[in-house]
Amino acid sequence: MDINAYKAKGKINNRHLLTLVDYSTCEIFEILKLGQHLKFLLNKGKKHTYLKDKTLAMIFAKSSTRTRVSFEQGIRQLGGVPMFLSSSDIQLGRGEPISDTVKTLERYNVDGIMIRTFKQSDVSDLAKFGTIPIINGLTDDFHPCQALADILTVYERFGKLDGVRLAYFGDGNNVANSLMVAGAKTGMDIVICSPKSNAPNAEIVAEAQKFGKVTLTESVDEAARGADVIYTDVFFSMGQETDAKKQAQLLAYQVNTALMEKAEKHAIFMHCLPAHRGEEVSAEVIDGPQSVVFEQAENRLHAQKAVMTLLMK
Repeated sequence: MDINAYKAKGKINNRHLLTLVDYSTCEIFEILKLGQHLKFLLNKGKKHTYLKDKTLAMIFAKSSTRTRVSFEQGIRQLGGVPMFLSSSDIQLGRGEPISDTVKTLERYNVDGIMIRTFKQSDVSDLAKFGTIPIINGLTDDFHPCQALADILTVYERFGKLDGVRLAYFGDGNNVANSLMVAGAKTGMDIVICSPKSNAPNAEIVAEAQKFGKVTLTESVDEAARGADVIYTDVFFSMGQETDAKKQAQLLAYQVNTALMEKAEKHAIFMHCLPAHRGEEVSAEVIDGPQSVVFEQAENRLHAQKAVMTLLMK
């Protein structure tokens, strides 16, 4: 299905956002269309308090600039109230069962939970034992909110998703996993370029390939050829120890001027941030004219507002 032929319905069937594997193509399009609309309203200065007086609890086992600020600003702009809960503020992970945590928050009239944590099972368990919407802000396995912001950025840039070729270089991490799923479901051509030792999880690759075109390669030339989008992420995710051998292997996949020249002339550069200039990307690329990293960062706000509205309204 082409996103430009999709007619928004203002609703989705999912109750949570745990991973985009569970989302249909239409549901992803619904989020993107609403995200565009909410962005338009904000830029025009028009109020859109669709979640007036709703409370979003934000649980952070992993800290983040973009996730915290975008969700806090997002729920406020929608007329709701953010409640920040760091790992030192709550008992989750220190002996209290997840089931007790979510049931308690529900009794305090919390209307939704966003959690940024390590284990995917923590997100799944919150959804299993609670009745309010759960939003995955990031786990070691998936980063669905980032992927939604990414494909929204691609759509804005190219006016389509179908047939757009995105080549991801580097560590096959949670961002790569979610990009494979989101891209495949929306008609994009996704290529993951990494050494075999750092390739994405084989089960997630197989799952993504059920929905569309996903290719793995170790060849930088093969991946970059014909690419409309060049994407990379840090070599070491939060909580991972730096490993000299892994770093040396991944440096061969650094996005620099030479790599960008292998892609289409109109190609854009994407990175979910924070970035380490001189490691996964050179300064001249991320700070150059092809970079759209701050458009991506902004679109976290709009995509997540769409998710909250559809799940919590």
